Amino acid sequence: MAEPMPDDLIAQLGDELFDALRARRTLAPLTARHAGITINDAYRVSLHFLRRRESAGERVIGKKIGVTSKAVQDMLGVFQPDFGFLTEAMRVMDGATVSLAQSGLIQPRAEGEIAFVLRSGLKGPGITRDDVLAATDYVAPCFEIVDSRIADWKIRIEDTVADNASCGVFVVGPQRIDPTALDLAAVAMTMEKNGVPCGAGLGSAVQGHPAEAVAWLANTLGAYGIPFNAGETILSGSLAPLVPAAAGDRFTMRIGGLGGCSVAFAV
Repeated sequence: MAEPMPDDLIAQLGDELFDALRARRTLAPLTARHAGITINDAYRVSLHFLRRRESAGERVIGKKIGVTSKAVQDMLGVFQPDFGFLTEAMRVMDGATVSLAQSGLIQPRAEGEIAFVLRSGLKGPGITRDDVLAATDYVAPCFEIVDSRIADWKIRIEDTVADNASCGVFVVGPQRIDPTALDLAAVAMTMEKNGVPCGAGLGSAVQGHPAEAVAWLANTLGAYGIPFNAGETILSGSLAPLVPAAAGDRFTMRIGGLGGCSVAFAV
């Protein structure tokens, strides 16, 4: 078993990611510079990165799972899910125009997915799909705008975990749908970029059912002692391949039975 990275190196890498976010610049992959980095090391880096954001005034309001669908795994060359934290500063209103400069986005890509908003907390291990559905207040359509502080998206799983699961900002639609009112595995999403179709997928693209992905995340974070809290928003993963976003672009999406949301980008 590999020796854990020393605390000073963990802090150094977390500081590098925080500084890259603030300066809107990229870094060479952590895995290229530190070949022995493990997922546990990467998670410790992620927590240091998060602490820097919290010290700057951000507040955790949820969690996210990413790289859940085969389409996204094939696109990024990362073949297991990643996980990270959502803060209040990452949330933007439905229909908003996001300034790339002000939001810190560097090389954003849009994902269409389903958000779960919890009425009660969950903590793994042993969380099931049914537990997730019972704990969920409502589900809603969501755009996650992923971003990477790693140059040219040249990431391995350890890079993206360390980089807070490549999270940028997210948009949750206004709809509040009972998660048991429809088959979330069967819902169909369509997405447009500047009025042109750019993606489509089913709920089943996310580990067979979006609530399965959320259960996986609850159990994975539970192993680190991290719970889901009542009121948190949990992003369950993209239903289709990621689509690059740039200033001047506008994205819309709809999910059958859930409704839709939109987001635009400016310099």
